[in-house]
Amino acid sequence: MDFGIAGRKAIVCASSRGLGRGCALALARAGCEVVVNGRDPARVETTVAELRSATGASIVPVVADVASAEGQAALLAACPEPDILVNNNAGPPLRDFRELGREQILEGVVANMVVAIELVQQVIDGMTQRRFGRIVNITSASVKMPLAGLDLSSGARAGLTGFMAGIARSVASANVTINFLLPGAFATDRLESAITGGATRRGVSPDVERAERMAAIPAQRFGDPEEFGAACAFLCSARAGYITGQNLLIDGGLFPGMF
Repeated sequence: MDFGIAGRKAIVCASSRGLGRGCALALARAGCEVVVNGRDPARVETTVAELRSATGASIVPVVADVASAEGQAALLAACPEPDILVNNNAGPPLRDFRELGREQILEGVVANMVVAIELVQQVIDGMTQRRFGRIVNITSASVKMPLAGLDLSSGARAGLTGFMAGIARSVASANVTINFLLPGAFATDRLESAITGGATRRGVSPDVERAERMAAIPAQRFGDPEEFGAACAFLCSARAGYITGQNLLIDGGLFPGMF
């Protein structure tokens, strides 16, 4: 399928690895000019080289922390008029909610709610004026199926979902859409870290922990970041202009509900 976005400009936050990288790769394959972002200069440069080699697309590196005003300014300096914004940021680590102090709670809300709002504030008027915009917020399956220990992540990301829901309806007539991707277990560094931590807490090997987690998923496997990226690219495409304010859960069938 021709997504109809060749030549469009995209900012993909936290895209030097993991799900963000999958989204950046898919958009580059669709012909977009893509800003790749991360905090590790070596990792960013490696990803940029890989994406350029794989796609031939224009890939712009921005080493910056998207949670900071300076980092956001660097992204928009590299791409002042983005047609596509993919919001992504790492979630807080697994922790019992009783152990969270006020500062930690506020940091989690800023990282997983406020940062995305700030970036949308800075790009949405240009998108509406140009009569094209695609905003995709990567949240988490825990928005629909909260997990103990990830309460801060679930709460902040659910807050972002509610905040953006009304905004999505207010700009739809300008061909600007805002949607959400809710990943379950994908084969990323973050998942491997969680598997190692879970295995340590339980006193089992990482292989046992990995196998048990995989067995609980109806698809019997972890997701591939590239298939996640393909879903993102479709929501960013010219073909998805009638989809807005929606949450697409991609979890291999783990969530047991119908809606």
